[in-house]
Amino acid sequence: MRQNPSIASLKRNGKSILVDWSDGEQSKFNFLWLRDNCPSEVHPTARERTFNLLTVTGDIHPKSYKINDKGALEIEWSEGDHTSCYDSDWLRHNCYTLKSKKTYISPYFLWDHSIESNFEDIQIDYKEIISGDDGIKKWLEQLHYKGISIVKNAPTDKESGFDVIANISHHRETFFKTPFEVIDIPNPNNSAYTAAALRNHLDLPYYEIAPGYQFLHCLINNASGGESVAVDGFKVASYMKANYTEYFETLLETPVKFVNRDYTSNAIRVMHKPLFSLDHNNDFNDIRFSVAYMGVMDCDPNQMDKFYEAYRKLIALLHDPKFEINFRLKAGDIFSFNNRRVLHGRKEYDANSGERHLQGYYIDRDEIIGRLNFLNKINP
Repeated sequence: MRQNPSIASLKRNGKSILVDWSDGEQSKFNFLWLRDNCPSEVHPTARERTFNLLTVTGDIHPKSYKINDKGALEIEWSEGDHTSCYDSDWLRHNCYTLKSKKTYISPYFLWDHSIESNFEDIQIDYKEIISGDDGIKKWLEQLHYKGISIVKNAPTDKESGFDVIANISHHRETFFKTPFEVIDIPNPNNSAYTAAALRNHLDLPYYEIAPGYQFLHCLINNASGGESVAVDGFKVASYMKANYTEYFETLLETPVKFVNRDYTSNAIRVMHKPLFSLDHNNDFNDIRFSVAYMGVMDCDPNQMDKFYEAYRKLIALLHDPKFEINFRLKAGDIFSFNNRRVLHGRKEYDANSGERHLQGYYIDRDEIIGRLNFLNKINP
């Protein structure tokens, strides 16, 4: 069994301690960082920090330091009559020197139309989910890494989706209520509640933080038409970044106005956000796209031509068959997907030919990732 590297030697270096490791690596640990992260000053059950950094000065330093008889770094501090012990495994795991040298590898699997030939890779049976943590983990991995998963053979009772998503976490409430009914109704406050075709889009882009994941539970679908469409927005963004770099940069930098006027809740929701955003690793974070909820564009006049060139190209790519997958939902299917990555759409259907009834639920992205981290026993 491979052993973790141990601390070989210590040396003070300015306001830091240099740790030489048994495998030849070297780490630099800042004094304030070490004092701020003392393992003894964490609540035993809440696992929250209890130390107040303002109780020490910026000049705090070790009165003494050593490798103790357990192989840990032990520091007696110059302020506060306090001694800290840092386990070597903890130090190595949290070493920001070595982390800064690593090349980031995106966890996302990007897909296009070709995934239709391996459709089972984005499917999971309901029985797997309710059988235990392995099934839940498989579902969450599909959702997090691929952004999409179709649950098969779920119950078709109304509101039974609550029990399915409860295997992950609590749902996210919106003004649409939960579950929201995707069915042809009179006087709809959303075009999803009609039989018309829906262009590929993401839900609620006019929210400051749109719901992370959406779950569309098919209760019945015997109407003619109504096939579902999905597009990996991250794949399209990656393609645009590589082939239309200037367009990509324009959409990354230009805030777009999204507007929702909802007569059912007496509210007008407005949000300005770029269509693309990146995370701290410069990886894709989310996409906001819904032609239906685009407000009147109001960017810098000198940017308007550039924006519309880029925006037209994005619309074309997001509806290009080479990026789309098409499928027909059956009763008992739950079309689940990352609502800030995977666009969804629908072909028109004939409401007079039969019934098509879906119930929708949202869950925040934090809950998906948090549950997956727990099942994977992630040590952040």
